[in-house]
Parts: sequence; C-alpha cells; structure tokens
Amino acid sequence: MRKEIPNIITLCNLLSGSLAILFAIDGFLTIAVLLVGLAAVFDFLDGFVARILNIKSALGKELDSLADVISFGLAPAIVLFILIKTNPGLQYFPRLEPYLPYTALLVAAFSAYRLAKFNIDTRQLDSFRGLPTPANAIFIVSLSLISGPDALDKTNFFSGIAGNLWFLLLLVPLSSALLVSNIPLFAFKFSNGFGFKQNRPRYIFLILCVLLWIIFGWAGIPLSIIFYLSTSLLFGKRYFL
Repeated sequence: MRKEIPNIITLCNLLSGSLAILFAIDGFLTIAVLLVGLAAVFDFLDGFVARILNIKSALGKELDSLADVISFGLAPAIVLFILIKTNPGLQYFPRLEPYLPYTALLVAAFSAYRLAKFNIDTRQLDSFRGLPTPANAIFIVSLSLISGPDALDKTNFFSGIAGNLWFLLLLVPLSSALLVSNIPLFAFKFSNGFGFKQNRPRYIFLILCVLLWIIFGWAGIPLSIIFYLSTSLLFGKRYFL
C-alpha cells in the first residue's frame, strides 16, 4: 500500500482536472481555475512524496503523464475554447465564428506531445526544456479571472488584453510552440530539502510572485508565468540548480 501513495495523489490530480473540465463546460470558470490549481498542487506532491518515500515506479511515471494530459492539456483547452466562443469580437467574423473556438484544442494536442517528449528526454531531469504543462495551464485558465463571462475583476488594466480576441487566438500557436520548444527553464524541484540556502533563488522567485499578486490582483497569476519565462531566459537554468 505504501508504494501506491504517490499514485493515489496522481489520481487526485486527474480527478481535479476532470472536474475542472465539467465545471468549465457548465460555465463555472472560477471553480475550474481553482480545480486546475488544486491539480497542480497534487502534481507537485506526487513526485515530492515519491522522493521522500524513495519510491520509483514506471507505472507512476506513465500515470502522471496521463493525468497531466487531462488536467494541464484538455482542461485549459476547454477554458480557452469557452473564452474564445463567448468573446464579443467573434461577431466581426461571421463566417469563421463557428470554427475559431475549436483552435483552442491545439493546446491539448501540443500538451500531450510535450508530455511524451518529457518522458524520453534525459535533459529534463533537473530542469525543463520548453514550457511545463502546469505553467501553461495556469496561465490560460487564470485569464478567465480577469476576462470572460465569469471574471472576478474586469476593471484590471490587463483585462482588456486578456479579453482581446486577437490575443486569445494568438495564444493558441504561441503556447503550443512554447510547450514543445527547447527553451531551458528552471524547475521547482526541492530535491535537497526545503532549506533556504540551497533553494534561495526559488524562494526569491516565489516571494516576487506573491508581490505580483498583491500589486496586480488576479492579473498577477498570468503575470507570474510571464515572469517565470523571463527569469529563466535572463538568468539561465544553472542559477537555479
């Protein structure tokens, strides 16, 4: 039973992502965002618990990828589909209006490709190549907090950007490309414990993210993902190893 604990946590990830999809389809995008965030917590915990218990499982590795396809591939794709489908700007493209929302499903396809690539890429043991699916998912679903039919704060300066149809449409190829790119990005793996000294860059990054959330409100969540990309590109992965 002990060796199944990480797998149970992974299944909680999958269930959270599945519920996020159902709530998004029913129009409860805010709840969907919370569930994707919960899935991300479970995604972190399954690997962390496996390392603490010294459990290595080929089954767990495959199960983790399958869960991630649902929680961080299909779930954000459905949310983006709804954001595009309900966008007022679609009325200016009457012939394309029925089809444009379906482009969001490319996010699910490229997320699956990215996860398969991750499983066989030995370079991604301590860092990432390309945008991790949880980060991409959090960026996409958090847009619904500042734009869209279920937004919590439409007065935010970034709401106009997040609610722009062209931005949402361009986000599809951009996020898809970032997922399968070879851009080196640091990973939040506390393999040497949670001590501040050996994880100082990670803690500083988290503190700065919290400041972004305090200053910019809900917009701080997608801005944190942009900050994550920028930090990795500026300082390089070695700074975080």
